[in-house]
Amino acid sequence: MGSETKMVDLLKAEIPFEQEENLLLLPGVESGKAVGLVLVDILNGFCTVGAGNLAPTEPNRQILTMIEEAARLSKVFCERKWPVFVFLDSHHPNKPEPPYPPHCLIGSGEEDLVPALKWLERDPNVTIKRKDCFDGFIGSMEKDGTNTFAEWVKTNDIKIVLVVGICTDICVLDFVCSTLSARNIGLVPPLEDVVVYSGGCATFDFPIDVARNIKGTLAHPQELMHHVGLYMAKGRGARIVQKVSLGSSEELRSGHMQCI
Repeated sequence: MGSETKMVDLLKAEIPFEQEENLLLLPGVESGKAVGLVLVDILNGFCTVGAGNLAPTEPNRQILTMIEEAARLSKVFCERKWPVFVFLDSHHPNKPEPPYPPHCLIGSGEEDLVPALKWLERDPNVTIKRKDCFDGFIGSMEKDGTNTFAEWVKTNDIKIVLVVGICTDICVLDFVCSTLSARNIGLVPPLEDVVVYSGGCATFDFPIDVARNIKGTLAHPQELMHHVGLYMAKGRGARIVQKVSLGSSEELRSGHMQCI
């Protein structure tokens, strides 16, 4: 374990990136920019111990922290009546998603929000979109050519989206990259910034010592791949933040926080 940790630290040192230290979200009327919160796949099949093929087999610190932070932010956003958009990975049994085994099958319970976020299903401030692919932006495409996520941005006049969820380097990254590309060519007006909260994201852990004993399996060291996902998002133009605070103008004036 010690040698593996050292190797991961060395690899992370080769691809460093700068995070904004602290982000203070002010009410839109004060900051002049409406902010929307996006939750990516914080559901049982990826987060609840023993819930499915891609669920953790034991409690995981990074995943638990993500859930806590997502619940904290969701509560404040809903109390302030700020828009919240929730992606839920949901698959039909006859439509596999290679290279992964069956997961989050409709009706299994894996495709539902974790218990700490289940209340979001009843909140009128929340838009829920079930998707059957990695990328939530693509998964928001409807048969009539409209995009549910883009419509949500437009309807709520959102300038900034704050993204949390799992997996940092898979579904979160895919969504962030597609949204930034769409922003760059004017497909999601009036969106300006995509902000990824590192502490509100997580990925799964499949250690090297386990993977090497399973033919055809790729290792997926959690801390490294979490770092890689954030690094790639930063490289595509996302803002990465270490901490998110929600307060008033008075708090901003009294501290050293970056206002969004």
